Formats: sequence, structure tokens, C-alpha cells
Amino acid sequence: MTNSIDEVENNDVILVIGSNTTENHPVIGAKMKMAIEKGAKLIVADPRRIELAEYADVYFQLNPASNIALLNSMMNVIIEENLQDIDYIKEHTENYEALVELVKEYTPEKASQICGVSAQDIRKAARIYANSDKAAIYYCMGITQHSNGTHNVMAVSNLALLCGNIGKEFSGVNPLRGQNNVQGACDMGGLPNVLTGYQKYTDEVIKKYEKEWNVNLNRKDGLTIPEIMHEVEEEKIKFLYIMGENPMISDPDINHIKHALETVECLVVQDLFLTETAQLADVVLPGASFAEKDGTFSNTERRVQRVRKAIDPIGGSKPDWIILTEVMNKLGYEVSYNSPSEIFDEIARLTPQYGGMSYDRLEEKALQWPCPTKDHEGTKYLHSNGPMKGKGTFVATDYIRSYEEINSDYPYLLINGRVLYHYHSRTMTGKVDELNEISGKSFIEINPNTAKKLNIADGEKLKVSSRRGEVLTTAKITDIVEEEIFFMPFHFADGAANYLSNTTLDAICKIPDLKLCAIKVEKVS
Repeated sequence: MTNSIDEVENNDVILVIGSNTTENHPVIGAKMKMAIEKGAKLIVADPRRIELAEYADVYFQLNPASNIALLNSMMNVIIEENLQDIDYIKEHTENYEALVELVKEYTPEKASQICGVSAQDIRKAARIYANSDKAAIYYCMGITQHSNGTHNVMAVSNLALLCGNIGKEFSGVNPLRGQNNVQGACDMGGLPNVLTGYQKYTDEVIKKYEKEWNVNLNRKDGLTIPEIMHEVEEEKIKFLYIMGENPMISDPDINHIKHALETVECLVVQDLFLTETAQLADVVLPGASFAEKDGTFSNTERRVQRVRKAIDPIGGSKPDWIILTEVMNKLGYEVSYNSPSEIFDEIARLTPQYGGMSYDRLEEKALQWPCPTKDHEGTKYLHSNGPMKGKGTFVATDYIRSYEEINSDYPYLLINGRVLYHYHSRTMTGKVDELNEISGKSFIEINPNTAKKLNIADGEKLKVSSRRGEVLTTAKITDIVEEEIFFMPFHFADGAANYLSNTTLDAICKIPDLKLCAIKVEKVS
């Protein structure tokens, strides 16, 4: 997030797109409701009529994967009506003329046809957003997990830059992370093309790490998860080490994932529980839970927070840092740490954004990066002196129909997501009886008119198929989805939505098209 969670309740305008915030990020969703009580305007864009739609001044129940057309059309209105922040554009941006030229084509009437929403509502939303000094955009995987996800994010950035909503309090572009330490994992180099703090593989950076670790480092980019699974099937990768992840539920095309995990010569899984993925492992390394170890988490607002051990690890489990250290030693790299604090000091030496942090400082206060020096108080919001890269670049981004084609064999579209009561692949929440009583099994949401057309009753067993697989699930008839659009939560191993989901990759960041696929739906006799 460019801005902070505490700023949400003082936003004057909130644009939520591709995020079911109250269910997926309930603390932030609650702060949005507080802002609304204070008089904030709310714009919501989502194919499902999520809870936030009930509070919205403008709600777009847009056609799936039509986000770019909607955002371009809002920018068309803002430019046509001279509502853009010209001073900010001149001082802090580049490539503005290309954006102007592109969005000329995206009149509200044209976008209305693409998105299935009202042209009048597009104009209303554009004026609300552009006329506020405290307008913030919040998005999640409904924006990113598409084969054009990078371009979706670029369109969001374009809108914020156009109105000067970058680099000031109560505004910004705020991606909401899907799990509690996704931000921290990325900060620590858990990406295939950067080291910690998103440092590129330049000679200067590489030499810094080589000196610290006394090793020679590979200078090539690594692979993304979909690329790894493909290379396993091609027998180019012989060994997989999976830590705290359950791809047998969370990755697209589970049949393909299962084949890869059964194909690889050696699979090691490090986890707290014997997950669906761990059950396929040759070796399981039992990790310790958050309550059994010291460490830090970095959350969605870049805030680095201490985690403190409450009890000793149970059974044969060990904290992750000890397991990884022992594995490195077994592999011939002699290294020893006495505590996570020592490791964090190494992080601070190598990572500019964390340079001013230490366990002593974090004992007193959680800090937001960048925090480059010991006397720095952390950064509440980014880009306050203008975009960090120098100029914010407008990236003229066309709407292209990106999703899998429907046809007579697969005539419907399926979107997927999460529910309030479960966390990711239910590794933990699936063990809570009270939660399972509320939401304990897979289901598929169907519009009443579609259900009538298919002669489907609420609670009826259905077979749902895509070009990749099929699952059995239960019908849930509701008008929060449009006709001929279906929704499934992906949490449940019994009826896992990701047997169906699409593996087409974004050409830039290689994220798969998880959120949308073509399906057929049949009654089970």
C-alpha cells in the first residue's frame, strides 16, 4: 500500500475494485464503514454484489475482466471535463499525451457496452473521484489474478496519477495482500527476479551479498511458480522444496499440479500441518507456528511487526530459521545464527528499506518501511516528494478481452474468491468446528433466473466442468451474481474450484488467470 490502514477512515472518497474487502480484509473493511459514517463517498466495482455494494454511492456490477475499460472511461470523463490535476501531471508524470489519446476512445457509452454498466454511473463515479482531495483506490486479486493483471494495475495507477492522488495522506494506490506475510515474503526476496528490498541483480548489489555471505551468486532470474511446475513436468527440475504453501488447493489446474508433484523426484514440504500438498511429500519438515517462535511479519501497509514466542515448539517441530540453517549446513554452507534478531540485523545491513530497523526498535513500535536510518521514524505514505523513480509514468493500456472463451461446450463464466469464515486453503480454519458449522463445504452461487433455466434447486448436487477438470459441489441460489455468471470459493479440498481454473499467464508478471474460466454445469442424477 502506498498509504496506511489508519488513513482509511479519513478518506473522503474510496474506490474499491476487485476486492471483497469486508470478507477478505475485515479490519480494513470495518475502517471503510467508519469512513462512510463520517461522510465518505464509496465507489465499488465487482461482478458480485458484495456487502460494500450496499453502502456505495456508485456500484458497478461490471462484466468479469472489464476493469480496464471502466477505468479508461472514468479517465475519459475526467479529461473531457478538465477535472485532472494538471499541475501534478506537469511536475511529476510522463507520457500523459499517450494516455489522453488512448482514453478518447473510451466514452462512457462505449464502456457501458463492454462493462454492462450505466454510462451515467461512469460519469458520476469519475466526478466523485476527481473532485476529492482525499481519494484512495483499494484493490486485490480481482485486479491482479488475470492474464492481463499487470495492465489492470497500470490502469489503476493511471487514474491515481491523473488526479494527483499519489504522494499525499488519505489517498494513494493500495493493493490489499492476500495473506498475513505476503508483503514480508516479497520484501525478503521471495520473487524470482530481485533480492531483498526489490534490489535488481546489478553487479553492485550482487557483490554486496557475495561479500556478506562469502559465496558466488547466480545472476540469472529464477522461475515463477507456474514456470516451476511446467519444468517439473518437463523433468528439468528434480527437487522441490515447498514451505508454508498448499498448491494442491491454491494453484490453478490442480490436476496439472498433482501430476507435477507426483512426477518430481524428491518433494520436501515444510509446514505446520499435513496439508493436501504435504501428503504427497517424500519428506515433511514440521515447522513451528507463530506462537512458538520469534520473528517479524510485514503486513499490507509495509508495517514490520514483532512476533514473540509464547510457548516452546511442540513435538519435533522447529522454527523455520533453525530448519533452514540446518539444511544449509547439511548442504555444505557453514553458517550459524544465535537468534532471529541476528538474522534481522543481516536483513537491515543488506536491505535499504529496512536499514534503520532492529529488534530493539521494533520492541517499542512497529515501523513502516522505508526506514533507512536508525533515527528515521518510518514512512506513513510513499512518494511524498514525488514518485520515487523520478516521474510517474502513464502507461496507455487498452482493454482486450482476456478471458477464456465460452462456447456451446462451456457456455458459462465462473469467478472465484474467498469467504469470511475461511483463510486461504483452510489449513488452519478447516480445523475449527464452529467455522465449519457456518461454512463447511464447497458451493457454487447461481443467479435465480439461471437456476430456473437449468432446472436447478437450492442445495442440489452439481457437476461443474472446465477444459481442465471437474468437481462436484452444491448449488446456492442467490441474486448477488448476474445471470450466467457463477461464483465458487476456492478454499475447499472437497470440490476445489482450482481444478477448473485457467493457467493462462500474464505475459509480463507470469501470474495465472486464476479468477475467471469457462465452465459447464450439470445436475448430478
